[in-house]
Amino acid sequence: MSARAFGRFVADARAAGRLVVQPRMGFGSPERMRAGLTATKRASATTVGTITLDSYTRLGDHGAAGRALAAGADLNGYPIVAHDTGTTGAMLAGIVDETFPVQVRHGSPAPELIFRRLCDLGLTASEGGPVSYCLPYGRVPLAESRRSWQRCCELLASARESGQEPHLETFGGCMLGQLCPPGLLVAVSLLEGMFFRQNGLRSVSLSYAQQVSQGQDEEALHALRRLAARFLPDVDWHVVLYAYMGVYPRTVAGAAALLAEAARLAVRAGAERLIVKTAAESARIPTITENVAALEHAAREAAAEGKGSEEVTETGIHAEALAIVEAVLGLDGDVGKAMEQAFHKGYLDIPYCLHPDNAGQASSYLDSDDRLQWRDTGRLPVAVPRHDSGGHLGAAELLDCLSRVRRRFDGFDQEPVEAPGAGAGWEVRR
Repeated sequence: MSARAFGRFVADARAAGRLVVQPRMGFGSPERMRAGLTATKRASATTVGTITLDSYTRLGDHGAAGRALAAGADLNGYPIVAHDTGTTGAMLAGIVDETFPVQVRHGSPAPELIFRRLCDLGLTASEGGPVSYCLPYGRVPLAESRRSWQRCCELLASARESGQEPHLETFGGCMLGQLCPPGLLVAVSLLEGMFFRQNGLRSVSLSYAQQVSQGQDEEALHALRRLAARFLPDVDWHVVLYAYMGVYPRTVAGAAALLAEAARLAVRAGAERLIVKTAAESARIPTITENVAALEHAAREAAAEGKGSEEVTETGIHAEALAIVEAVLGLDGDVGKAMEQAFHKGYLDIPYCLHPDNAGQASSYLDSDDRLQWRDTGRLPVAVPRHDSGGHLGAAELLDCLSRVRRRFDGFDQEPVEAPGAGAGWEVRR
């Protein structure tokens, strides 16, 4: 199974002026997973493939995944450990090649068995991180996740011995999907990228999730690129933008407009890759056809967008992220241990995250201009104005913040996603 390195593929696409678009796609059946990868490869866009794993595998319950397969259950992703290597190898045969690298996406805080299976299969691209795949998803201690991810980095890096260049993407810029101010998202994304580098990876990608304000997002993406150039000078890196991960529009037109905004933002701000969402996100798991429609819609919108300026209005995101990064790095020469200590001290604190290792003192809100602001910075090493009312949002105010994007984009006059045939195309009527 020969494939061009994931990072090199993205770099070549950027050099050619093309945005790489990628689905979130995973099916329990090898036949359906192969069909999804084949459709992604054939889409009218510059694509990379995704194998998203199921919930049992993410949690390390491989026995339950195997039993579900034996019972014919419809899993919500591909159980890469429960399927034997011969089955998955056959599923990938003729798909993964120089024109189409594939990334495995999972969500596990302790993914050693997953990474061992990737290495057995010759797959060398994955994503996650010791913080970003620990705090939002369960109660695994951060120290345990950090040690596990260190071993996983070393496992993946060993693929270099066979002449391949492995790639790892941090999920750190997507913590909880929303209501995390961009300075902290940028800092966590960069810190996880530095953790990957310290543990043997030389090709990484840094993530950021689309929020509510395009201007704020553009500033954040520029800040992330500046910091990556400074702190990862000897690494092959690129930036990946995630289309909005919060409460999604219910209408096809609203979903299409939100994805178009993400694609255009990616081009203007210099992101090399975009993780798309589909018209079905608010209702159900999307079909293969809906995934392909989203990929092609995003590619068209990206192609129509002119390259942005390197100049952006500075409101302090870069300075805030830099202050956090420098404070964390000052705690320990080992980046993983430094992040662990930073959460203990409150230098890193994710708003509205209930994990026991998170201080839970910092909170945020959306202001009247749809910009994410700190309501309370807790012990974060940043100097920003504190919102007058302090404390956490009330239930009504939190619901308003979470629903603002849906309300804005569902102002379009269009049939709901649940309507027969909806989602296969992106015809937008305003």
